[in-house]
Amino acid sequence: MKVALYPGSFDPMTLGHLDVLRRALGVFDRVVVAVVSNPGKTPRLPAATRVAVIEQAAGAAGLAADRVAVVTFDGLTVEAARAHGSTAIVRGIRGVSDFETELQLAQNNRRLAPDVDTVCFITAPEHSSISSSLVREIAALGGDVSSMVPPAAAAALREALGSPEQVLGRS
Repeated sequence: MKVALYPGSFDPMTLGHLDVLRRALGVFDRVVVAVVSNPGKTPRLPAATRVAVIEQAAGAAGLAADRVAVVTFDGLTVEAARAHGSTAIVRGIRGVSDFETELQLAQNNRRLAPDVDTVCFITAPEHSSISSSLVREIAALGGDVSSMVPPAAAAALREALGSPEQVLGRS
């Protein structure tokens, strides 16, 4: 069985993340979505909420529950990959700046774990301008992010921000 680890903060999960997950399932038998729990960062959404959002979004997208697992982790990504029997790390690339960052990460992960490969998926053009940080900023300023995130993520952001209904496309 080919297992891949898809790590990230997913704060919140975007439609781009969901696109990469869907496409990774076309290559791997099972994908473990690993929500990083980094004590050095203060996420907008708690880890448990991010896990629930990913599970709900994957289910709503019709992705087979027995092929997608969602977990939290801290520490090295390659150690999380090994812990879950993954031989590959899945990453998404939106543009050139992402490529440079992902190349450095992949090379260093390869140094740490030569048996774990990095596989990058180019994000679909309609999602290439979406990032979690941009979504958080737009939502915090009262903008509608419903076209950028799955409904479960919009609801979680609305609750976290105490936003009026129109902020996340509910007007």
